[in-house]
Amino acid sequence: MTKIELITALAQKGNCTRKEADDALELVTSVIIESLIAGEKVHLTGLGTFEIHERKAKETKNPRTGKPMTTPAKKAPAFRASKNLKEAVNQKDTAKKKK
Repeated sequence: MTKIELITALAQKGNCTRKEADDALELVTSVIIESLIAGEKVHLTGLGTFEIHERKAKETKNPRTGKPMTTPAKKAPAFRASKNLKEAVNQKDTAKKKK
């Protein structure tokens, strides 16, 4: 599903215009990003948790030259799905396999 398809689905289910759905999606996205930048976790019950993982610097090899190099430490966004989401996805998957 693309962003445009998501906006269209939100507009249909939310009984609103595509512009209103787009604005709502942009607002939610910006709040999540701002919270992650501030170092906060964002927990959405029934969906999952957005958080930042700190990755340490490490020694690696350049795949082209084989020379050792250092990969710098960095922060990476991560999403951990909730139990409800995992179960819902697996139920749909199981129903498809039974057919």
